[in-house]
Amino acid sequence: MLRLLAMLRAALVLAAAPAAAAPPAYPPMSAEEAERIYLERFRAQMAGSGETAASYDPLEAVPGARRPARLPVAPPQAKGLDPGALAEAARVAEAARSSAFLVWRDGALVAERYFGGATAETPLVAKSLAKPLTAIAVGRAIALGRIRSLDQPVADFLPEWRGTPKAEMRVRHLLDMRSGLLAQGFSTDPSNIWSRAYLSPVHERVILEEYPLTDPPGSVYEYANVTSELVALVIERATGMRYARFLSEEVLKPAGLAGGQVWVNRPGGLAHSGCCILLPARTFLGLARLLMDDGVANGRRLLPEGYVGEMRRATPQNPHYGLGVWVAGPYVERRGFANPNRPAPKVLHSEPYLAADTFLFDGNANQVVFIVPSARLIVLRMGESPPKSPEWDNAAFLNRILRGLAPGAATLVPQPREAAGG
Repeated sequence: MLRLLAMLRAALVLAAAPAAAAPPAYPPMSAEEAERIYLERFRAQMAGSGETAASYDPLEAVPGARRPARLPVAPPQAKGLDPGALAEAARVAEAARSSAFLVWRDGALVAERYFGGATAETPLVAKSLAKPLTAIAVGRAIALGRIRSLDQPVADFLPEWRGTPKAEMRVRHLLDMRSGLLAQGFSTDPSNIWSRAYLSPVHERVILEEYPLTDPPGSVYEYANVTSELVALVIERATGMRYARFLSEEVLKPAGLAGGQVWVNRPGGLAHSGCCILLPARTFLGLARLLMDDGVANGRRLLPEGYVGEMRRATPQNPHYGLGVWVAGPYVERRGFANPNRPAPKVLHSEPYLAADTFLFDGNANQVVFIVPSARLIVLRMGESPPKSPEWDNAAFLNRILRGLAPGAATLVPQPREAAGG
């Protein structure tokens, strides 16, 4: 009888599970044609000024809500914020060559400024602000039952890696930068793997077949675009939907957010999920609000309960990085993107954050979306790289606004200056 009951339960689970999805097929491309296009892109990148919307070709539409959800607007004083502090932050943002500066507090937009011809509808180059979106996409796939959990083996979706050391990689390792794959780097040699994994029109083949594993998965934090680029491939194989369509149908539309475009490696090919998406500033604000509200948007739960808590949990290998998002962690004056123990450029934090629960989207060009749950506050700055002088200061920018909170408007616990017990 017990065996019969167990068999019935197993049958019910199988019946309730989504059917296996057939992954999208990419158009074929010869090795010769792929090499020709790659070298053209490589030469253009070497001659250009870095990552811009003009360098993304081709682009694929990522439709958003037909009528994006209306954002309530309120004067700063009505939400317990000092207008002077917001005005000063806006001046800093403008001087930093920003395209957008938005502040949301406790249910309403209290500041919204655009610069350099940008508007609320302008799709902005996200760069690595796309990485938190990969964590949101994975969370949504888990909620839909297409991915079992963060600890499901990546090789379940990438069977090419079965029976290899890469089979030890888990889905969470694609989000917390502990994949074990070669750390991000730069080279002017066209044969280098970093450029091939980024610029090749068949970059999925490069990543799957050529990109090296340098450490056991889960053992080391190493920031690498390839780690995030794999998310698009996993999502497509898990859901049977193109990455752009999945973001559109399962994230942006249900959250009531405007859409944009994403770079794909070739027409009908794989999307770049680690970067290269263009979305309006209000959409990134909306994604931050989704996380502020534990994965609920428009009264609908999009992410599993508690998933945002997982996103905000740092790893022993990097106390400042969770799943696609940066966390305050213990105070350090300079915090970089690379392995904390390696010499690399680092972002200035001249003082501790006034709120220890701060977490943020943080990308190239000092593009930031700060989320402060204890203050019900979101602060966004997107745009070009700030001038070298004065140096951009992550903590000072946010703290300027937090210091403008009215007495009693929020209870803030400052960021600790050292790790507990240190």
